Amino acid sequence: MQYRRLGSSGLQLSALSFGAWVTFGGQIGRSEARNLVAAAWDYGVNFFDNAEGYANGAAEQVMGDVIADLRLPRDGYCVSSKVFFGAAADPRPTQRGLSRKHVRDACDAALRRLRVDHLDLYFCHRPDPETPVAETVWAMDALIRQGKVLYWGTSEWPAALIREAAQIARAHHLHGPTMEQPEYNLLRRERVELEYAPLYAELGLGTTIWSPLASGLLTGKYADGVPADSRLAQPQLEWLQGSVLGDATSDRTGRAGRFTALAAELGVAPGPLAIAWCLTNPHVSTVLLGASRVSQLLENLQALDLLERFDENVWRRVEAVTG
Repeated sequence: MQYRRLGSSGLQLSALSFGAWVTFGGQIGRSEARNLVAAAWDYGVNFFDNAEGYANGAAEQVMGDVIADLRLPRDGYCVSSKVFFGAAADPRPTQRGLSRKHVRDACDAALRRLRVDHLDLYFCHRPDPETPVAETVWAMDALIRQGKVLYWGTSEWPAALIREAAQIARAHHLHGPTMEQPEYNLLRRERVELEYAPLYAELGLGTTIWSPLASGLLTGKYADGVPADSRLAQPQLEWLQGSVLGDATSDRTGRAGRFTALAAELGVAPGPLAIAWCLTNPHVSTVLLGASRVSQLLENLQALDLLERFDENVWRRVEAVTG
């Protein structure tokens, strides 16, 4: 395993980390969840990502239970949560968003579900147009000063709002955002490579990127439609099909097809190749992996081998075929 600093902070995260979205508390059982966390840990993964909204809090509870069952040393791993969507199936106004009340309540609930006394990373899962950015910054700073959170950041925030949060923190001597969790893959590059570009040096921003496989599109599994056992076939994720598969204008399926053909030419599985490409970006602190089977996770962890095996010429070819 390789380890990378989270932006300009001193925190060292495994270059490949493990997330619970979709799978924990829903798609897989507790036994398989335990096997996945154990396999990730054995391979050197030290960051496990979660959120209050994943399976309405059940994903955090399962993760907390299996980590406790495995008796992982608390000083050896990092765990995260995210706040915004709420954990209730039909949240009331104070059970969602980024108000001071919900930020605090959600943190306390995440600590209970994950069975820890602090969150290493805590993300604002989306911007909240109903809450002033300053209120959220003060709420996050309070959690850090109380010892409940070590680093806070954002997920899918526009650069302007991240900069505003950092400026508020600087003006009032508060803890500002350390990291952002954006989608980043060969088919979605603009935000990480262009929009956030000034923030890496300006704020020391780190990134914990998600969907390196474009929800599986870059593995080739959707070349002939949506398999019944795939992520996009899950009833709660039908809304995702349009953005993943795209239309004729975006040519997402065509670009993915050319990528999988190149992977075959190179003699490697497309999944690890797509993940390894993400790691070629020095501003990527860690790549979040999701898996429903241990075999799937172990295959994707091979991305580190490909990162060392291929040179810049190969990565240029990868970028060329995906446009």
